[in-house]
Amino acid sequence: MNKELIINAVPQGVEIALLEDKKLVELHHEKADASFAVGDLYLGKVKKLIPGLNAAFVDVGFEKDAFLHYTDLSPYARSLLKFTTQAINDNSPQGFNFATFQVEPEIIKTGKINEVLSGKPNILVQILKEPIAAKGPRLSCEISLPGRFVVITPFNDIVAVSRKIHSAEERKRLQKIVEAIKPKNFGVIVRTAAEGKNTAELHEDLAELVETWQTIQGNLKGAVASAKILSEQTKTTSILRDLLNEDFNRVVVNDRNIYNDTRNYIQRIAPEKAEIVSFYNNGLPIFDQYGITKQVKAAFGKTVNLPSGAYLIIEHTEALHVIDVNSGYKSVGNNQEQNALETNLEAAAEISRQLRLRDLGGIIVVDFIDMKLPDNKRKLLEAMEECMRPDRAKHAVLPISKFGIMQITRQRMKPEMNINTQEVCPSCAGTGKISSTLLLEDEIEKNLSYLITHQHKNLSLVVHPIMHAYLTKGSLFKSKQWKWRWKYGQKVKIRENTNYHLTEFHFFDKHDDEIKL
Repeated sequence: MNKELIINAVPQGVEIALLEDKKLVELHHEKADASFAVGDLYLGKVKKLIPGLNAAFVDVGFEKDAFLHYTDLSPYARSLLKFTTQAINDNSPQGFNFATFQVEPEIIKTGKINEVLSGKPNILVQILKEPIAAKGPRLSCEISLPGRFVVITPFNDIVAVSRKIHSAEERKRLQKIVEAIKPKNFGVIVRTAAEGKNTAELHEDLAELVETWQTIQGNLKGAVASAKILSEQTKTTSILRDLLNEDFNRVVVNDRNIYNDTRNYIQRIAPEKAEIVSFYNNGLPIFDQYGITKQVKAAFGKTVNLPSGAYLIIEHTEALHVIDVNSGYKSVGNNQEQNALETNLEAAAEISRQLRLRDLGGIIVVDFIDMKLPDNKRKLLEAMEECMRPDRAKHAVLPISKFGIMQITRQRMKPEMNINTQEVCPSCAGTGKISSTLLLEDEIEKNLSYLITHQHKNLSLVVHPIMHAYLTKGSLFKSKQWKWRWKYGQKVKIRENTNYHLTEFHFFDKHDDEIKL
């Protein structure tokens, strides 16, 4: 599978498109003034404790207080509170040595929020979910700093290896390496990308993350809530960090600064891949050049067409998303069951793409075409799980119910991507009604009279083909064109242009320059 990242810098921010085998699968938009992104670290001030919800509202500088539930506190919440206070009040020039930090006892899973956050203290928090609709950000105290091969979690000494690494020997090897190089007071999660990596590569990645933690510690010194302590990497570098592998064969950027930053980042994390970054400065917009604009227009909207003629209807409600699969004119053969299976398998691939592309989250209900055979239902479930495998968001796929419905849950981290692909009709301006042809004819004649009165000669009138047929229809002496010639004493050429909308018309002089009215 070939992966390409196309980056379009615009005044409002940066648009990032991820292509897999030339097909658009993810679209990200990073605003120039982006804040409260997933992974950002803030120094927050506890504003209100809600024992009934076992949660707290925390001021992190957003217009609405952020939400922190007890289950997101982390077992090491007391250690985090102690660290936050110690770092803010630290006066030593180099900062205190985190390796000597005394970790506090863990909190219990069934505890109460007011037992941990009594006194409404300042606390270091991480954005778990971006602000969505009327809700403020959702926070977590389980601080984690992701690298390319490992993730570090302060205040514990646990080493865990990704379960997606199937080889037991490889898991043991990675566990031993990380246990040998891990600093004190840091837990480490070994990512799938670490498979086959040597000690030096893992140590370099780990050292960078520990340095980031020291930066956080330094930024906390003297900080006053609410304040941003550390930003997550840009969308570009975070995507590259998570996805860069041998399948990645091109990164194209149309901004010189982003090009340099991206190239330097890849040079640092994967020097052998540095040459895949290229700078784009051709005249055509970069998204048009790589066919992304057309794919966006085709992929967003209520109806999504599939190559076979089948189509999806995607509806949104406050609580869930509903997707209906329709066979359309698809008819491969006389076997209805086989037709249904083939249409459903095609729809499953497109649905998995749509979930990533629109970043749909929460509950997704899919109404597939009814199938009777249990084997076919099982095949569809397996296909859906396989199609969802590349999705980085946490998700779960349930088997088809007796009503023919498949339920999918997908982690929602930020507002869904919603692009309006419809355009206002230039003829009716969205009203659904246009002026009568008779009135349009009067308007054209009024403008013609004005131009002839002001000594314009050898005029050409360019109109839509339907209007052209109307003005030139009839015998030579009965057409509107002839009547105008008879009335104004000069010939008016009438030409058609298929690019004009129905009621559009323009006058041109003898040099074929448009006459502005």
